[in-house]
Amino acid sequence: MKSDQPTQMDVPERLALVRQEIALAAEAAAREPDSVSLVAVTKTVAAPVIAEAIALGQHCFGENRVQEAVSKWPALKERHPDIELHLIGPLQSNKVREAVGLFDVIETVDRPKLARALAEEMTRSGRRPRLFVQVNTGEEPQKAGVIPGEAEAFIALCRETFGLTVDGLMCIPPLEEEPAMHFALLANIAERVGVKALSMGMSGDFARAISFGATHVRIGTAIFGPRDA
Repeated sequence: MKSDQPTQMDVPERLALVRQEIALAAEAAAREPDSVSLVAVTKTVAAPVIAEAIALGQHCFGENRVQEAVSKWPALKERHPDIELHLIGPLQSNKVREAVGLFDVIETVDRPKLARALAEEMTRSGRRPRLFVQVNTGEEPQKAGVIPGEAEAFIALCRETFGLTVDGLMCIPPLEEEPAMHFALLANIAERVGVKALSMGMSGDFARAISFGATHVRIGTAIFGPRDA
């Protein structure tokens, strides 16, 4: 049976095309291409394929699950200490110690219990990953993230009560809705709370996200092909 895992020949072509599309989208938005960080999403992608992307100069990656990341990233980061690893999936409070120890950016801060746990672990360990607050711009009940109307108060709580630095915001627009309104909403909240980083846009809509100010785009399928089931 043929595997859906991309071959080493696939990744260079896909990655080059994505980089080109990011540069073109940035140019169209009158922005510098290097103002947009490509977060290559490696959910279900095997370590040898990730190593191929690293060899091609990709140094920013995203993982959805702490346990999967723990199984493959410590060795990769030991060999490549300049890697920046983002957690882009929901974080359970009981995984905070592992997450703080491994990830450089945690994009999914979304509730007081998690903020408290992160503050305590960062104080204990002395390690301080950058933190983004996830905003559930579509107010979808099945999706993680603070709802837009509560975002400012939650960010103030993170800063004032827990002493956390919030560096950015993240969102995942509803699949069935035009993403532009969600990107615009996230950018508006970011301006109000004084954060610069905006993680928004995935394989199907990252060019649109860049036009609304995305500083990080999370792209997996367009680089690594369809995920294994």
